[in-house]
Amino acid sequence: MSARHEDGQPAIDTARQVLAGLIVAGVREIVLSPGSRSAPLAYAAAEAEATGVLRIHVRIDERSAGFLALGLSQGSQTPVALIATSGTAIGELLPAIMEANHTATPLLVLSADRPDELLGTGASQSTDQKQLFGTHVRTVLNVPAGADPSQALTEALSALAGSATRPGGPVQLNLQFRDPLTPGPTDTVANQRWTELDAALWQQSAQPVNWSVPEGLEERRTVVVAGHDTGGEAQAFARQLGLPLFAEPSSNARFSAHAIGHYRPLLAVGAAQIERVVLFGRPTLSRPVGRLLADPAVTTAIWQPTPVSWYEPGRRRERIISTPTELLSFAGKAPEHWLRSWQELDAQALAVCEELYGSEQLTGPSVAQTVWSTVNGPLLLGSSNIIRDFDLCAAPAAAASGQVFANRGLAGIDGTISTGLGLALATGKPTVSIMGDITFLHDASAMLWTPAEPAPDLDVVVYNDGGGAIFSTLEHGQVAESGRYGQAVERLFATPQNVQLQPLAIAYGWDYQQASTQAELRQVLRAPKPGKLRLIEITADRSTLREMNLELISRIAELRWPAGA
Repeated sequence: MSARHEDGQPAIDTARQVLAGLIVAGVREIVLSPGSRSAPLAYAAAEAEATGVLRIHVRIDERSAGFLALGLSQGSQTPVALIATSGTAIGELLPAIMEANHTATPLLVLSADRPDELLGTGASQSTDQKQLFGTHVRTVLNVPAGADPSQALTEALSALAGSATRPGGPVQLNLQFRDPLTPGPTDTVANQRWTELDAALWQQSAQPVNWSVPEGLEERRTVVVAGHDTGGEAQAFARQLGLPLFAEPSSNARFSAHAIGHYRPLLAVGAAQIERVVLFGRPTLSRPVGRLLADPAVTTAIWQPTPVSWYEPGRRRERIISTPTELLSFAGKAPEHWLRSWQELDAQALAVCEELYGSEQLTGPSVAQTVWSTVNGPLLLGSSNIIRDFDLCAAPAAAASGQVFANRGLAGIDGTISTGLGLALATGKPTVSIMGDITFLHDASAMLWTPAEPAPDLDVVVYNDGGGAIFSTLEHGQVAESGRYGQAVERLFATPQNVQLQPLAIAYGWDYQQASTQAELRQVLRAPKPGKLRLIEITADRSTLREMNLELISRIAELRWPAGA
């Protein structure tokens, strides 16, 4: 190891100490963007990787690096560290850190910084970056140049993991380094010693809840709403009590006969029948569900056995319940015909959807049906219209074929390709990420892959309808139809584009394929790939989207609650 510096230990020793602590705590993935001030961390990471105790992923764009780390962490259910140099590089991480905050994803930002004596002097790439992430990190810890990082690292790891009163999530460990920033003259990448210990902090898994139904439960017309990332709890709860289940695709609770696939438009028919709602996870997709949860005539509760990061205490109306006995008593058991009535309505809504979207022509809903029934591994759904197409047309299945992911913390379109790459790397499984063209273009630079690193097995499916179609289904579509603002809605909201995706794929070295029918899409998704990174383009027309959406909602709203129910 290097000799001591008169102002404390050298930067490389501090970096090695930090990396060693992370390895002991169970961190196995480092996402790194190049820079000079962060060089001590880069060299220490290289030494650790040479002994096989962690893996480095290099991304030249820090924003892409942040979302790659997000996917790595969510796919592996373990913390991931990010290394970036000082200045704007740290600022580029903010979008991913914001998403990680709202999804309680444990990302540790190792932000390299200038020493205090250089701050405020106009030194290159120097700025106050200690409070850059604001409320979006659980804590910020600063290690002055030459200081021992042990205490700060312990506090950072504790905040990453969370506690009984506070959810885990992103943390910033700001490391100030003085020159020299490189290893000692006799050091080599292979002559350092790294120890791998058991990572008990990150190997804890929650035990499934026992939803044993007691005798004497009252009958209540209750529905279960499964928001983002609830897992199997909502599914098991609904099954035990015989209740209808309204499950968003990324809830991973849509694999049950109790799941009502077309719940969103069907609330126009059956909302008045509902007495109580039990909410699992965060509802992110549906205005009808939002209205149901806000209805003063409906009594609501949220299952919250541990702290959550997506809302502030006291800001929602649902009664917070943390024990199974209390939640079972609140929900009650389903009256006769309650579940069956919703299932009958769902079957009628399916017939309407098949009539409107049943042709071989690829529309958003038919693409959702095809991908949902074909993909057998991790599936990442882009924000905007795509995930809503899945919410409407992803048929509930008897069993899960793979885990569904989505960036629903803040529902942004940024970083979606990068998140998919991270998921594929973390799981080691063939992964599919599907998104609209604007979402794709927002993160297109993430297609640049480091040649020295093995590429993951990822398909990026782009539904290319030449712009942001979702706005036509919102109130902006009515403004556009009125003509009162000329072409403002099309230009300012739809943001039309005519980028040629095939040359872009070739430029980045990705395989490229097209699909124009459901059969072709199924064939492409199932076919062996010549390379591991592939772009699949579906060209579509968004000009009739608003019209078809309104017709679907109107026709389903005309359905009637089953007689005698």
